[in-house]
Amino acid sequence: MMTGKQLVEKYLSFFKEKKHAIIPSASLVPENDPTVLFTAAGMHPLVPYLLGQPHPLGKRLASNQKCVRTGDIEEVGNASHLTFFFMLGNWSLGDYFKKEAISWSYEFLTSKKWLGLDKNKIFVTCFAGDKDAPRDEESAKIWQECKIPKEKIFFNAKEENWWGPAGKTGPCGPDTEMFYDTGKKKCGKNCRPGCSCGKYFEIWNNVFMQYNKTAEGKFELLKQKNVDTGMGVERTITMLQGKKSVYETELFKPAIDEIAKLSKNKNEKSMRIIADHLRAASFILSEEKGIVPSNVEQGYILRRLIRRAVRNARLLGIEGKFCSSIAKIFVKIYSNEWPQLKNQEQAICLELDKEEEKFSKALAQGTKEFEKLFKQNNGKITAKEAFLLYQSSGFPLEMTIDLAKEKGLDINKKEFEKEFEKHQALSRKGSEQKFKSGLQDNSIETTKLHTATHLLHSALRKILGPYVQQKGSNITPERLRFDFSNPDKLTDAQLKEVEKIVNEAIQKEIPVQREEMSLEEARKKGALAFFESKYAPEKVSVYTINSFSKEVCTGPHVKNTSELGKFKILKEESVSAGIRRIKAILEK
Repeated sequence: MMTGKQLVEKYLSFFKEKKHAIIPSASLVPENDPTVLFTAAGMHPLVPYLLGQPHPLGKRLASNQKCVRTGDIEEVGNASHLTFFFMLGNWSLGDYFKKEAISWSYEFLTSKKWLGLDKNKIFVTCFAGDKDAPRDEESAKIWQECKIPKEKIFFNAKEENWWGPAGKTGPCGPDTEMFYDTGKKKCGKNCRPGCSCGKYFEIWNNVFMQYNKTAEGKFELLKQKNVDTGMGVERTITMLQGKKSVYETELFKPAIDEIAKLSKNKNEKSMRIIADHLRAASFILSEEKGIVPSNVEQGYILRRLIRRAVRNARLLGIEGKFCSSIAKIFVKIYSNEWPQLKNQEQAICLELDKEEEKFSKALAQGTKEFEKLFKQNNGKITAKEAFLLYQSSGFPLEMTIDLAKEKGLDINKKEFEKEFEKHQALSRKGSEQKFKSGLQDNSIETTKLHTATHLLHSALRKILGPYVQQKGSNITPERLRFDFSNPDKLTDAQLKEVEKIVNEAIQKEIPVQREEMSLEEARKKGALAFFESKYAPEKVSVYTINSFSKEVCTGPHVKNTSELGKFKILKEESVSAGIRRIKAILEK
């Protein structure tokens, strides 16, 4: 029986034979993408290259990318939905296109050397066409050449077989999806690939980025046509092993078994939620970015995952600290392939213990207050009361909604969220967009600000010392946000000096030069690169701004510092112990 590890090895070996460079998984926290809090797809770290920047390893790439998606967190606990997962992918950056991508997909799925799936059980879907783009007969024809009969090829509208753009404009195109017939009976006459009944299992998705949507709503053909594919490791190995859910595979079963041992009550969904959320939390806590539970951005998601796990544990009758014991199981399962889990095991357990203890107190107090309000209001809870519960007891909105649902109340979540925003508490406005897979904003404004972060990083090291390291970056068209290691608050004099150094570099009109080399060579030349060699690609891009700055980076960057304008620091603050944050802008 094939394991998840073996599936990954086979996939990467297959594409290595097809002359793809194997690139390491990027961080779960995107460096230069303001549209998402977490890396939600393998293409996120490749955005600059999908838009035309040359990749140091060439035009054919493949990877096994760590991903986090919370847009459908309510679905977690069913057979296949996860918040954290691994996504296998292969990319063509203006090289091969539909014919190679489709024929290779078919070969990997059906060849006895690779997955050896039954050819007769494979079904596919293609784009049906509309006013913006024609029916994708090209993909359908290639599938037929691969011996997939016409009756097993289905056409769908944009909702099902079209990818992007993430925003109003940008690269996009039709996709073709592969499904495997599980042998279940059809749920009805209209049962077909894509149906939610479970008969057809989605294996793989090939996206063909061949259009660019303009601001006027037109779809123009791109000069550089890309291929972007995705195969979920957990879902695919579930199907290959003939299991009914992802939680029955070796990737989850040891944790599920331990949760069952600790439980006084049996509830399959709660056990699955705990396993999923604590696996996700363990990987997030292992990141070098130093994310810890908080009430904002990535820290908010991390806190929500841990607290939902604790909440479900209480429903199972699990009392006392348990999160770190489940996390240790995941460390054991994954540490060979992902050694940062073992390296950060102590820190992971410490943060889980702290958050579990904090939330246990809030949960007990909040539940007590909820019951009191419920009785006082004759079985009703208003949005304002939900906010007051959060404000007084730290009781999360999601927990109030969960408790209300258990009482049979129909809760209007939007109304609750409006109340939170009204009181300027934890505003989640626009969070759904942040978790959608999508191309970043590569406008000239973000490009300028990205180059400015290199100058800022260098200036901070000059003022504070070489121990300063970048711990995170978030850039929008309006501002940059830069997290860095430093134990103390910067003085006004230090901030003014940092501003002065950056602006002097801008005024000197220094060219920004890009080179490709090995990581070892880059470090010998003095380039900053804060990641383990084990996870580095064979070649990296190094951006040099004269003697001022030299960093390993994926870009994008301006050609000359003179393009930046005037650099101004807006705020300097603490993020967590030993981590500071600077927010800054560029004025024209």
